[in-house]
Amino acid sequence: MTDLYRVLPEEMDDLVIKLGQPKYRSEQLLRALYHESPRKMSDLHQIPGAMRDSLIAAGYTIGSEDEVHRVVSEDGHTTKLLLKFDEQTLIETVLMQYGPSQDKTHPRSTVCVSTQVGCPMGCVFCATGQMGFEKNLKAEEIISQVLHFARILRQRGEHVTNLVFMGMGEPLANYDEMVRAVRLLTHPRAFGLGQRSITISTVGVISGIDRLADEDLQVKLAISLHAPNDELRKRLVPTAGPHSVEDLISAAKRYFKKTGRRVTFEYALIDGINDSTKVAAELAQVLKGNGAHVNLIPMNPTAGGFNRPARKKVLAFQQILRNGDVNCTVRVEKGAEISAACGQLRTDMVENIR
Repeated sequence: MTDLYRVLPEEMDDLVIKLGQPKYRSEQLLRALYHESPRKMSDLHQIPGAMRDSLIAAGYTIGSEDEVHRVVSEDGHTTKLLLKFDEQTLIETVLMQYGPSQDKTHPRSTVCVSTQVGCPMGCVFCATGQMGFEKNLKAEEIISQVLHFARILRQRGEHVTNLVFMGMGEPLANYDEMVRAVRLLTHPRAFGLGQRSITISTVGVISGIDRLADEDLQVKLAISLHAPNDELRKRLVPTAGPHSVEDLISAAKRYFKKTGRRVTFEYALIDGINDSTKVAAELAQVLKGNGAHVNLIPMNPTAGGFNRPARKKVLAFQQILRNGDVNCTVRVEKGAEISAACGQLRTDMVENIR
């Protein structure tokens, strides 16, 4: 069985012709898939019944996710879903809404997607990293997360405006499926989201960063740094290499040179671990003149026993970076109270739903 949500528009053209249909049927099919979001093949009323039957006979299907749990923050701005793709695959995905979008007619609606079940990187402060790695998601399973929220938003007269690959898993460790999903989600004949509205986050897969720079995609790149030196970074990210800080900064420079897109370094501030003024000064020295942006993320509560620094410590850390001519902001977090914020996604806490 092949899910139509993994078929690129150019591949769809070939498929339609092989079925003996005129090429324009491809356009009808793609529009139905990405702008009406049918849940099953029988919902495809926009194409002839004979063509639909031919697709089914050829082993094509659509829609693979079931929503098994939904939780919404008290302010209504954050929604976390638990989606089930088969009997063994559960993932969490999040919708975050902020203020008005650029056209001022509706909220900016960002979907945080997962690319893996669990994560192989093992970051000690991340709930997903501590649940271990189970499997990679397919492109159609990544896309399904976005389309599921698109259906919800369509009922409100709203739509998805942004996408961040910051959910469960390491996107660059599932490179091929992740890039296929990006191409489908940004293709003007498919979902049609602007490439510059997408951010891909990595904890440090150097080869993946270099491959992404060659993809001719105008997506944003965020690198999870979390420390200014290798010793401290190894404590927080056990899979980090012996020269990971230098290697990541060099990779970021190569990415910027090839794409012209500024790189963001994400830095999770953990109380008593990497939030001192000494560490801030070291980080400022390491990144000075780099041209990158630093996004400080006060630690979100997880089962790892780490704590968020006091607000005054966060602001002091930020000021030291700014004094060192490093562009820096503190992330506006959403959904921490429903375990939907950065580092909090973890499906093995809901085993009873399987």
